[in-house]
Amino acid sequence: MEEDELTQLVASAQAGDRASLDRLLVRLRPTVLRRCSRFLPHHADAEEAAQDALLSISTHLHDYSGRGAFLGWVTVIASNAARSTYRSMRRRAEDSHPVLPEGTDPRTTSVIAGTRLDLMESLAALEERHPALVESFVLRDLGDLTYLQVAEVTGAPLGTVKDRIHQARRFMRDRLALQPD
Repeated sequence: MEEDELTQLVASAQAGDRASLDRLLVRLRPTVLRRCSRFLPHHADAEEAAQDALLSISTHLHDYSGRGAFLGWVTVIASNAARSTYRSMRRRAEDSHPVLPEGTDPRTTSVIAGTRLDLMESLAALEERHPALVESFVLRDLGDLTYLQVAEVTGAPLGTVKDRIHQARRFMRDRLALQPD
């Protein structure tokens, strides 16, 4: 989608034009689904998260102030929706006490869906131990935003963003290396 067209759709949708909002959501859907799929490789789970993200985008579009890239704002919402879907799936799985079938790799296979358990568990640990690092890491490495876009979205200086991402990558690399083979 061309940036000018996107800017115009956002402005029209924020002004209350329902047709523009519908067109905007249709155009954003593939991007949002791709973002959610980075966390949730099982298509049905990514779809669920994408639907939640698109609903959030439509209900909170008026909150987008124009500070930073709009697609960066969308990436934050999609990433948060995917992580929320994962946490919900995890709670349901814990409540049902599932057992992994014989021969599956528990690091990369979920009983309830094809989530990247190793990645999601490491991300949860990062969030618990170093919450300030999570957003920059997710936007850069899972959201594919540039360092500059991450700085715009987070409102942090570029050097701070780079340092946060470096620290988060080191933490994630160490956590993932500890996973049993």
